[in-house]
Amino acid sequence: QVQLVESGGGLVQAGGSLRLSCAASGLTFSSTVLGWFRQAPGKEREFVASITWNSGKDYADSVKGRFIISRDNAKNTVYLQMNSLKPEDTAVYFCAARFLGEAKYRYWGQGTQVTVSS
Repeated sequence: QVQLVESGGGLVQAGGSLRLSCAASGLTFSSTVLGWFRQAPGKEREFVASITWNSGKDYADSVKGRFIISRDNAKNTVYLQMNSLKPEDTAVYFCAARFLGEAKYRYWGQGTQVTVSS
């Protein structure tokens, strides 16, 4: 059974930093692309960042230069370092996984709340 468990969310002031973690189990880590998504109240879920097995990375324009995605394959964990946070980054952040060659993310975590105060 595949599980993705996020942690690290919380309340931070604008300009501050947070690091999210997502621990994955039940899947072959090396064959997956891991991603972070977020959903703000009243808005659709949106892509934030993704990373492949060999650390190929992709970012949404809104977070480029501020967020860094990384993964530790030995620990089956993916991270999202969020710097220079803005109030508009406030959202529930979700970790997700998809298989190489597939476009759709198949597995999702339960989400972790990030709130940035102004």
